[in-house]
Amino acid sequence: MRYLSTRGESTGASYDEIVLRGLASDGGLFMPESYPQVTAETLESWRKLPYAELAFEVLRLFASGIDEAALKEICRSTYTEKTYCNAREGDDPKDITPVRWLEDGIGLLELSNGPTLAFKDMAMQYLGALFEHLLAREGKTLNILGATSGDTGSAAEYAMRGRKGIRVFMLSPYGRMSDFQRAQMYSLEDPNIFNIAVRGTFDQAQDIVKAVSNDHAFKSAHSIGTVNSINWARVAAQVVYYFKGWLAAAEKGEAISFAVPSGNFGDVLAGWIAKQMGLPIASLIVATNENDVLTEFFETGVYHPRDAAHTYVTSSPSMDISRASNFERFIFDIVGRDPEVLKRLWHVMATEGEFRLTGELWERVLASGFTAGKSTHADRLATIRDTWERLGVMIDPHTADGLKVAREKRLPGVKCLCLETAQAAKFSKTIIEATGTVPAIPASCADLLSLPQRCEVMDPETENVKQFIDRHTKE
Repeated sequence: MRYLSTRGESTGASYDEIVLRGLASDGGLFMPESYPQVTAETLESWRKLPYAELAFEVLRLFASGIDEAALKEICRSTYTEKTYCNAREGDDPKDITPVRWLEDGIGLLELSNGPTLAFKDMAMQYLGALFEHLLAREGKTLNILGATSGDTGSAAEYAMRGRKGIRVFMLSPYGRMSDFQRAQMYSLEDPNIFNIAVRGTFDQAQDIVKAVSNDHAFKSAHSIGTVNSINWARVAAQVVYYFKGWLAAAEKGEAISFAVPSGNFGDVLAGWIAKQMGLPIASLIVATNENDVLTEFFETGVYHPRDAAHTYVTSSPSMDISRASNFERFIFDIVGRDPEVLKRLWHVMATEGEFRLTGELWERVLASGFTAGKSTHADRLATIRDTWERLGVMIDPHTADGLKVAREKRLPGVKCLCLETAQAAKFSKTIIEATGTVPAIPASCADLLSLPQRCEVMDPETENVKQFIDRHTKE
C-alpha cells in the first residue's frame, strides 16, 4: 500500500512513513493510492473475531512498512478490557464496542468506553502505541501538535502521556468546552503534556496547526507531527469499528446505515472508506448541529465554510466546527482523485468563500449514499429527554444530534446504527437541563472535577504557538 497527497504529491510513501508526518509537504492530506477490497467471504470469516484481532485484520491492509507481528502486538495491547473499562450497565465488558438496540431497527454503536469516555479513544489509543513503536524503531522523537473542539485533545493526551520520545502540544478554544472536557485535559500533570487555550474558535486553532505544519523548516527543526484526524492512521483506525458494528448488527450481505454526528468529518469519512472497501453500507447519515455547513453541502452542493464570527457556540461543542478538514479527502474521491480539480475548488473557496458542485460531480455526490440533517439545542434536549424517559438510555448531546437526524433520514426497513460520540457524564449541564437527572460518572473519573488545572492562555496567533513550542522543546 502506497500513499499520495490530495494536492498531488506522490512519492510512493508507505504507511509507516506518513504516520509521523501528518500533512503532506504540499499541504494536502494523505490517501492510499487505492482502497483495499474485502470480499463477502472474508467478512464472514471475521464475524467472531474480538476487536483486537479484527483491528489487526483491517489495519494490516493499510499498514505498509510495519512488521505484521509488531502490528498484531500493537492491536493486542491497545484494545483490551482494562483500557476500555467504562462499559455501561448491561454491556459485556469484553465487548469493546457493544451495540445497544433502541427501537425499530435503530441502535447505538457504543464507542465511549475508553479512558476519556469519547469515541476518539478508539483510534487515539492505537495511535499512541503506533507512534511509540515507530519512534523507538527509528530512534526519533516527536512533538505532536493538535487542535481539539473537546474530545480529541483529552484522547490524544491520555494516549500519549508518559510515552517515550513524545511531547504533546494541544490547542483548545478558550471557554468553549464543557467543564468535564477541560478537567480531563488541564488536570494532567505529565511533563510531556502541554495545553494551550486560544482565545477563539476550534477552526482558528486548527488553522494554526495547519500553518505550523506547512512551515516546513519549523516542522523539520522541531519534529512536528499531528494526531488530529488529518493524520491518516487515525482515520484508518476508525474504519475498524464500522466493520465491527456491521458484523454485530447485520446478516450476511445485508446493507445497513450509519448515522454519524459530525464536526471535522473524520468519523463519517471512515464509514465512506469502509463502504469503498466493500462493507455493505446502505447510507451514511451526517448529523450536524447549528454549525450546519455539511448539511448545507449535502442538500445543495454548496460548500460554504464560516468564519469565527459565524461559528456558533452550542451545547454539542465537539461539533462546533465550520471548516471540516477531512472533507477534502471525500471531495478528492468525488473529483476522480484529480488533484488539479481539487486545488481549483479550494482556490475558488479561498477567493470567493465557497464552491458549488454541479453536473457530473454533483451527481456523484448524490450517488455516494450520503445524506445529512441538522439538530438544534431544542432538538437535542428533546431527544435526550425522550431517550432517557422512554427507553432508559442516557445519551450525550452529540449522540442526540445523531439520533435525531437518524430518525429523520433513515431508509425505510433498513437497520441504522447511530455512532456514539461520548458518555453523558462529559456534558452534565445539558443532561440536567434535558432530564433533571445528574448523569452517572464512571468510577475511573470520579475525582476529576476536583483536580487542579493548568494551561497556557494566548491569542490565536501562529507565532505565539511557535514560540511556545520552541521554548518547551529546548527545556
